[in-house]
Amino acid sequence: MGCRLCEIHCITAHSKSKNIIKVFRYEVPQPVPSVIVEEKEYTTFAIQCRHCEDAPCIQACITGAMHRDPDTNAVHVDHEKCVGCWMCIMVCPFGAIQRGTVEKKVASKCDLCVDREIPACVENCPNEALVLVEVSE
Repeated sequence: MGCRLCEIHCITAHSKSKNIIKVFRYEVPQPVPSVIVEEKEYTTFAIQCRHCEDAPCIQACITGAMHRDPDTNAVHVDHEKCVGCWMCIMVCPFGAIQRGTVEKKVASKCDLCVDREIPACVENCPNEALVLVEVSE
């Protein structure tokens, strides 16, 4: 329905305060949402990282900042290694990686809310349009 609550809860989950009011009123810079809602007339859809098995972003990363977590199999960005070359953005087939904050020019993407059992976007989607699907090998 295009409510964008996934974006709001993503920003809140990745904020310093973890408080929905404080993050939008006082935190500078605000985190970039890792899920983006696109709209075209009456159609809305969420764009987020698919943590691809073949992960072109990992292959294109010149510093090794893009890497796969061996325990969860999720693709993550090491912000200390990222130099902001944006190769990952260029090769992502889903357009799910974006430029981070102005303060720190690093790639930003979904991390599946590593500190939570269920990603904030999935947990707070009122229409249950977002689901977490685990692929077994």
